[in-house]
Amino acid sequence: MGLHEDLLAMGDRAVTASRALATLTTRKKNAILEAMAAELDEQREEIRVANAKDLEAGQAAGLSAALLDRLELTDARIDAMIKGLRDVAVLKDPVGTKIARWMRPNGLEILKVRVPIGVIAIIYESRPNVTADATGLCFKTSNAVILRGGREAMHSNTIIARLLQSGGEKKGLPPDAIQLVPTTDREAVRELVQMVGRVDLAIPRGGEGLINAVTDLARVPVIKHYKGVCHTYIDEAVDLEMALQIAENAKCQRPGVCNAMETLLVHQAVAADFLPRFAERMQQCGVELRADDAARAHIPDALPATEEDWHAEYLDLILAIRVVDSVESAIDHINTYGSHHSDAIVSTDSAAQKKFTQRVDSSTVYVNASTRFTDGAEFGMGAEIGISTDKLHARGPMGLDELTTYKYVVSGEGQIRE
Repeated sequence: MGLHEDLLAMGDRAVTASRALATLTTRKKNAILEAMAAELDEQREEIRVANAKDLEAGQAAGLSAALLDRLELTDARIDAMIKGLRDVAVLKDPVGTKIARWMRPNGLEILKVRVPIGVIAIIYESRPNVTADATGLCFKTSNAVILRGGREAMHSNTIIARLLQSGGEKKGLPPDAIQLVPTTDREAVRELVQMVGRVDLAIPRGGEGLINAVTDLARVPVIKHYKGVCHTYIDEAVDLEMALQIAENAKCQRPGVCNAMETLLVHQAVAADFLPRFAERMQQCGVELRADDAARAHIPDALPATEEDWHAEYLDLILAIRVVDSVESAIDHINTYGSHHSDAIVSTDSAAQKKFTQRVDSSTVYVNASTRFTDGAEFGMGAEIGISTDKLHARGPMGLDELTTYKYVVSGEGQIRE
């Protein structure tokens, strides 16, 4: 068979598996998740060997240090995959939850109940831990999953997917509930996101190019984990020490991730006090600063910022800085240049806080906290499947609830419509 026929067959098997998954009890699912975690734990050496092959190939191919970091499965990251599965096992199962119940005057009882989506395709790059994270969340919500990872992580993804399926089968995981597309041919992405009737939802996780390609090609619904042009705004009413701590953490704690700060906005009233001290911290962290003229008056070593810098997701130790004259100007900048991901205000003024949280059009808005908290685990959701910058049907970190839909169950005693 060719690629088209192979993927259609995978889709058919996934649909069959999704129907079997829908009948599993929560207790059964939790036992299967524990078995998956145990299998990863027992077969660590297999994972390390496969990952070493990917790292070696990545180095030979000239992958950047940031991409190699995303690719590497350290002992701590293997531990995190295992813990993620176990964390998901102890979370409340949303499937079967009654969202609402009401009675009609004619005696009909109407229930709105959470149910699985069905078959979910996850298309991702670089990070092999996504294989376990996505599988755990999809399985807990009784969804079959088809995984299509990137070329750079093929060995790692293959062994992780195989161990998850084999471990789960020991406790009754239906066959083909977890499938990995066995080719890195880009045509497989097109086929996968056009399998109407076999794939119910596609979730791309990766760079802007991948997400745009999936969106352009798809005939099935897509939830986008889009880029993170995240902002921190330092208001005129502010605790400067707290502002320094938050801004440094947002940029430097892990710069190569989507919830790291890419642009800093500073009110002109505090720029003279804040910016020189902040620039000193950034120098210690090795951050290159690109600033507008008003900011460069206080940090003359900064490079001049261009229009492109306000749009940039650097994913690196580079930061754009702009001085603004009001909270309204900060909001306008964020809504113009941001990616609707995560944005923060640092302020002691409750009116400014309220204005910011109401008017900034982002999936996650922070008051006096770092944008680095936009993460399923940090939100108490267990491992996340992504951070949606869409508005339908999920927004922000996607946990279990966001991997379900609902149905109406209507019960009567012989009622007919007149």
